[in-house]
Amino acid sequence: MQLRNSATRFGLVAISLHWLIALLFLAMIALGLTMTALALTHPLKFPLYQIHKSIGVTIFALVVLRLFWRLSGVVPPLPATLTAFERLGARLAHWGLYAILITMPLTGWVIVSASPLGIPTILYGIVKLPHIDFIAARADKAVIEHRAELVHALLAWSGIALVVLHAGAALRHHFWLGDDVLKRMLPTKALFARGKEPG
Repeated sequence: MQLRNSATRFGLVAISLHWLIALLFLAMIALGLTMTALALTHPLKFPLYQIHKSIGVTIFALVVLRLFWRLSGVVPPLPATLTAFERLGARLAHWGLYAILITMPLTGWVIVSASPLGIPTILYGIVKLPHIDFIAARADKAVIEHRAELVHALLAWSGIALVVLHAGAALRHHFWLGDDVLKRMLPTKALFARGKEPG
């Protein structure tokens, strides 16, 4: 059950996680487009894939942490001027992004596990991420890989669309409606916030 009080902005932890995840997601999209465009023999292809997978696992961990923080903390209320449709849209966009950011790394894990190349995943060149054994052992894993790649790509483009929609809505609130929806997630004042930190 989500707690609420008179807080008008998110706390430093929530703001930091929000912007860090956003930056990492954008980096992942750029990496994904770059590495898939490179020839298989290109010297950067393997390193970029390893970085892509490492960041993907990082995003997964950060989003899980962000979800726990949000569900256990205080969430500033949306402006009272929002219509029921706008409130529903905001909630659907937020939870849609959470779902995509959790599901994308999982489909990526399925892809590397099903790949006939069997290339290991070494997170940041330090920790080996094991393949999903029951997928790696399947005789039809090439089919699984292909389907997982399609889902992964669909999630990536859906995530981009939701991020654009989310950013556009925030800018609309700030410049057109003149409310505090964007300001409550900006880091400028969070460093000087006092009292109990909201979620």
